[in-house]
Amino acid sequence: MAGMRTTKAAPARREQILREAARLFAERGFHGVGVDEIGAAVGISGPGIYRHFAGKDAMLAELLVGISERLNEGGRSRIEEAQAEGGAEDAALDSLIHGHIEFALDDRALITLHDRELDRLRPADRKRVRRLQRQYVELWVEVVRGRYPGLGGPDARVAVHAVFGLLNSTPHLSGSSALPDRGTTAALLHRLARGALAAAAA
Repeated sequence: MAGMRTTKAAPARREQILREAARLFAERGFHGVGVDEIGAAVGISGPGIYRHFAGKDAMLAELLVGISERLNEGGRSRIEEAQAEGGAEDAALDSLIHGHIEFALDDRALITLHDRELDRLRPADRKRVRRLQRQYVELWVEVVRGRYPGLGGPDARVAVHAVFGLLNSTPHLSGSSALPDRGTTAALLHRLARGALAAAAA
């Protein structure tokens, strides 16, 4: 039983470390945060971090590669589910938008981290992130062009990137005292995304 508890606790501890590392990196910058500070944030000593990660570089890579994989895999699953249920292109598009909005609202630190620290990744990890991102864009492009057949490939890609920029603006909204509740914000972002794509196809 003790071994089972240890096995279950290790992934949870890694996730906790990654969550706090993302928050601290986003707040202070990658070079502004030490391993000791990350350890203190999760209640362990700085050296204890090395039982889970080789160092800060490894944390950053896992954060940025991990979210790129999650978005890509989640997008594929959403499209497959919509198709399995016999949904129209509208349903697949709405599902993609909904999934990205969840990311934009729940993982704002990772958006900031990507914008500021992507170039700090090792070339191989950075290349992997870029490849996954291209695949994710193409998932969207295929669905968008299915919904708006008159929209050409280049224009569809520009529109998809513009929608990502719109949805990924959430870190800039967090300090606003006028920010609506989560449900209202999600609904507004969804309308804006659909409106932008419709305008691109008009």
